[in-house]
Amino acid sequence: MLLSDIAQRFGLTLKGEDADIVGLSTLEAAGPEDLTFLAGARHADLLATTRAGAVIVPPAFADRVQRALVTDNPYLAVARIAALFAKPQGEFAGVSPLAFVDPEATVAPDADVGPLAYVGPRAEVGPGCRIFPGAYVGEDCRLGPGCLLYPTAVLLAGTVLGSGVIVHAGAVLGADGFGFAQGPEGFVKIPQTGTVKIGDRVEIGANTCIDRAARDKTVVGSGTKIDNLCQVAHNVTIGEHSIMVAQVGISGSTKVGRGVLMGGQAGITGHLTLGDGCQIGSQAGVVKDVAPGAKIIGSPAIEGQAFMRAAVTFPKLPEMAKRLRALERELAELKKELAQGGER
Repeated sequence: MLLSDIAQRFGLTLKGEDADIVGLSTLEAAGPEDLTFLAGARHADLLATTRAGAVIVPPAFADRVQRALVTDNPYLAVARIAALFAKPQGEFAGVSPLAFVDPEATVAPDADVGPLAYVGPRAEVGPGCRIFPGAYVGEDCRLGPGCLLYPTAVLLAGTVLGSGVIVHAGAVLGADGFGFAQGPEGFVKIPQTGTVKIGDRVEIGANTCIDRAARDKTVVGSGTKIDNLCQVAHNVTIGEHSIMVAQVGISGSTKVGRGVLMGGQAGITGHLTLGDGCQIGSQAGVVKDVAPGAKIIGSPAIEGQAFMRAAVTFPKLPEMAKRLRALERELAELKKELAQGGER
């Protein structure tokens, strides 16, 4: 593609002569026909040695290369441009004769269903969907246009996907929520009769689980991105454009606002409310509601700046404890001397 075409398409400024570009690469590995990028000053020294045909740079570095695409947000530009050159995975097309599609299911004419995939009764597979080999689409599921299910992705009965949803390998949507009542004979399972509803352009990582609701539905809002190995329990609601990094767990009936960021291994207890735009640090243990825009970390989680101040003190605690014991001994000796002096 011509640099000028890329610049026009994504609102970038072309500096230098136009040129053909055949792909994207790193500053170190790029060749004369490759496009690369500089996202920050830390790697700016590589601009002098890169062989790339052009570099995506912020304005402050535009004068350090002969040919550039200039933008205030190089990383976002790379994300958009990379889609032009990325080769889709999965070389199959149409509905494989080795797939099982129930006679009551509806599959759009341009949808692809790979070998050994299963599409159950009354399921609806929308236009442009791709279902990889081994994926499971249960009864009464609905897939909006352009959804992508990678191998062994599982949608259990009644799960609904909006448009452009990506479900990675091994993810399970619609498994039973973890609900049991204590009885004299032990734990009695509470039937989980709700569903899962996923908004548009949601991406769900490998081996992530989103449980069906006990009643009503578990909801993930449009634009939200969920990493690998996350757990979303029954009746959780996640707002639009939120982020869950690997191994985040959210307990039942918690409400997560819009634009919430959750770092890796954060744990959220049940029946809480996380306000819009709040940020939960990695490995945080959240046990109470979080205000909109708040930044918290630690276990139990506290306000971020308070945690950082406390973290500076943690390594000093053994020495502080030693000094405290010495002071306590001195104080005890002083009290003893004073008591003895009073007796005399």
